[in-house]
Amino acid sequence: MKSEQRTPAVLDGDERATLTSLLERQRDTLMMKCAGLTDEQLRRRAVTPSGLSLLGLVRHLAEVERGWFRNVVGGEDVRGYFPRNEAGEWTEFHVDDADVAGSFRIWQDTCARSRAVVEAAGSLDVRGRYEDQEYSLRYVLAHMIEEYARHNGHADLLREALDGATGE
Repeated sequence: MKSEQRTPAVLDGDERATLTSLLERQRDTLMMKCAGLTDEQLRRRAVTPSGLSLLGLVRHLAEVERGWFRNVVGGEDVRGYFPRNEAGEWTEFHVDDADVAGSFRIWQDTCARSRAVVEAAGSLDVRGRYEDQEYSLRYVLAHMIEEYARHNGHADLLREALDGATGE
């Protein structure tokens, strides 16, 4: 896992540089929230009655990255890493027996593929489609910043409940 150093935000750059730096900073923040914990702590549902865990958030964000960047923007048809169970529920949050290192590897590989999709795009106006709706890469980047920011708030609470660690 990365150290506690985060990607600096681009404060005076073009739109792509600003959005991608903010997204990368959010990814780094999630990694910071997970750093230094044991596998058991990463799996622990630390804030009752919620079923969220830090590992579940990592797995969920791997799925979100896959869906938006590879499938919507990239036009691929990549199936979920953590598919639905017999009851039809998504399983990324079911972490009791999850492979921690493998889950982080999936998330990191998926983030790398997302970066490649963004880099290959001619502009932020590149369009992708999900069902009957078109989305610009600009929207997807903004949505992903929002998605990470929301879940990093959850990660703050989970980490504080686990070991008292607080901070950005």
